[in-house]
Amino acid sequence: MKVLITGATGLIGSEIVKVCHANNISVNYLTTSKSKLENQENYKGFYWNPQKNEIDKNCLEGVDAIINMVGATISKRWTEEHRNAILNSRTETAKLLKQTIDANNYNIKQIVSASAIGYYPSSLTNYYSEDYNTVSDTFLGEVVQKWEAAVDDFKSSGLNICKLRIGLVMAKDGGALPEIIKPMKFGAGAAFGSGEQWQSWIHISDLAKMFVYAVTENLTGVYNAVAPNPVTNKELTKVAASVLNKPLILPNIPKFAMKLALGDMHIILFESQRVSSQKIEAEGFYFQFHNLEPALNDLLD
Repeated sequence: MKVLITGATGLIGSEIVKVCHANNISVNYLTTSKSKLENQENYKGFYWNPQKNEIDKNCLEGVDAIINMVGATISKRWTEEHRNAILNSRTETAKLLKQTIDANNYNIKQIVSASAIGYYPSSLTNYYSEDYNTVSDTFLGEVVQKWEAAVDDFKSSGLNICKLRIGLVMAKDGGALPEIIKPMKFGAGAAFGSGEQWQSWIHISDLAKMFVYAVTENLTGVYNAVAPNPVTNKELTKVAASVLNKPLILPNIPKFAMKLALGDMHIILFESQRVSSQKIEAEGFYFQFHNLEPALNDLLD
């Protein structure tokens, strides 16, 4: 089996590559950086420049499925320019891929695309499953809605569509976790706002395995890519401090302070989405990390 991965050299994408190779799945990948091009037997790089509508169509030769991970980071101040980058890096890349498939009659069977739980409105009480269909009215809600719509367009090219709505990714070397624990290392850790907001998280290892599982099982539809046991921000902060053996002595950090520091991006820290993993578990997917403390022990030990 062979897959094409967009975003393969990123935090999550590189972990997916490892899982693919462990399962004897060959990987083609697209990159905008010519210095990241490799040509190994089971790992071949191809150049693309979505801004100029350029792509090496050979990337799709012999490919059975696409794993779509590409997208500019949301963990950067949301200037007008970066808002456009967040949106366009998800929608324009999908359009370019679809055009390339259609123009060359490639027989791709499936696309498994990243999405995000930012789809769901912030709530302290709701418990969201995939059939909830009122989209959050935030910028992130708009991004996810347009991102998923761009992926849904692949249906007209004959592909099966699978979308994984990703929660807070716990990883050692990137994503949210290093930023969460940074102040704790100096004894300055604290919860955000009330600390009651729900954080639906997932260990990066489980997330990578879920993408490959979706490909090998030919899953279709929407699945929440979150661990079975979400936690509040207060609990997340407490568990992380405990694993690091650091005290929590400061009061909670107020919302206005983070808005001053981060601008509109601050809502990432205060949004509350309690999200269910039951649908993917019902498909037979097994989580190695069900609970936060073992996940953080694995990553921070």
